Amino acid sequence: MFKKILIANRGEIAVRIIRACRELGITSAAIYSEADITALHTKLADKSYFIGKAKSSESYLNKLKIIQLAKKINADAIHPGYGFFSENDDFIKSVENEKLVFIGPPSSAVSLMGSKTAARKLMNQNNVPIVPGTTEPIKSIDEGISTAKDIGFPVLLKASAGGGGKGMRKISSEKEFVSSFEATQREALKAFANDSIYIEKYIENPRHIEVQIIADKHGNYAHLFERECSIQRRHQKIIEESPSSFVDMATRERITRAAINAAKACGYYNAGTIEFLMDANKNFYFLEMNTRIQVEHPVTEMITGIDLVKEQISIAAGNKLSFNQEDIKINGHAIECRIYAEDSNNNFLPSSGKIIEYKEPAGPGIRLDSGFSRNSIISVYYDPLIAKLIAWSGDRKSSINRMIRALSEYYISGVINNIPLLNLVLENKNFIDGNYDINFIENHILNKKNGNIVSENPDIEGLENAAVILASILKTKSAPKESLHSNINNNRWLDQLYE
Repeated sequence: MFKKILIANRGEIAVRIIRACRELGITSAAIYSEADITALHTKLADKSYFIGKAKSSESYLNKLKIIQLAKKINADAIHPGYGFFSENDDFIKSVENEKLVFIGPPSSAVSLMGSKTAARKLMNQNNVPIVPGTTEPIKSIDEGISTAKDIGFPVLLKASAGGGGKGMRKISSEKEFVSSFEATQREALKAFANDSIYIEKYIENPRHIEVQIIADKHGNYAHLFERECSIQRRHQKIIEESPSSFVDMATRERITRAAINAAKACGYYNAGTIEFLMDANKNFYFLEMNTRIQVEHPVTEMITGIDLVKEQISIAAGNKLSFNQEDIKINGHAIECRIYAEDSNNNFLPSSGKIIEYKEPAGPGIRLDSGFSRNSIISVYYDPLIAKLIAWSGDRKSSINRMIRALSEYYISGVINNIPLLNLVLENKNFIDGNYDINFIENHILNKKNGNIVSENPDIEGLENAAVILASILKTKSAPKESLHSNINNNRWLDQLYE
């Protein structure tokens, strides 16, 4: 096993890896930028090293500095977490060339699956269903229009090197094609330094279902069932659950088999996720492969009892999987809510600043993966994810109720957060009944006129907001109005109480 691991990340995932290292008796080495001097991961790691200025390009995305530091401190391996360098085949090649261990898949698999067109072609050759569309980048507007007509509108234009909802546009008719094509190319070039784009048939109202797979370097593969990730805003997940209430046993058998085939096709090892779109008839289509640990991995851990980060480290050290497929069973139901510092009433604009008050929820079946605490700074330079709140129980209904209870205990002031939005989703009858798809937020939560979040019972919403405000004032006695804005849905109640 490794003696020292350099963690090339920040926030909650860095904290998660630090804790796994500590339980394994491995020294954890963290890196931090100028903006993260007092960050939680910086404090918790056994050793912490300044890596550069606040901008990611000068710190967490400085390949040379990170690799030089790993060698200088005699680290055996580098864990990338998610984001930053986790899916960068050039970085992984550099790590491999320096005789360090990358805790993740080989660069060859990342390179192959990093190109969406190459991945689609590979999946098509290995009996993994793909959405109808092209397996090569579109070379011209005329070719694109011709292809779109053959497939049939509506279609999606997607960046070949893309991910995370960037470089993607829905086109409903031929007259929209030229402007959308050019805009998608510009966005793809800016986000991924690659303007290659391809076309897929637009699947109406799909569900986003993904399968957690894991494999070792000895040819052993396993899946850890599926996750439902259909509650999204701006193509970004905010609520995930496992197992999916929509997936029956027969569908589960087919989709997990397809996921294993996908992993084997690219010579994959370590933890990874195969993402699918699923239509109303439970037909599923390969979307992409995330060649890293996922943000939502805790829900899988909660229902299987497998520590995925420890398993990642063990596999990277050359060990076999610690379990067989037949050993893994679904135990209960888990839901994860991503707690973001963002304004749901202002196009989900990130909120930055200092966390003034911070009270975490607790109790049976509750897990919180957080990278922040009281007085932490939410920086403008990085993703605004504060924490991931996970609720586990014996069934889906009680898991939802447990999450609602936990959210009611979660108190954050100083930055605007999305807890009110999460409550609206969890309490919506369609969500409770399992009747939802990736357009749920737009169709059931957002006001179609102004894009703000709406409540199906505004009077109750107002009373609840007033109660939250009054409790906050009594608790803090002289709480500044600005520190309370983050915990309410409608700030007019706050203004009235302060007048």
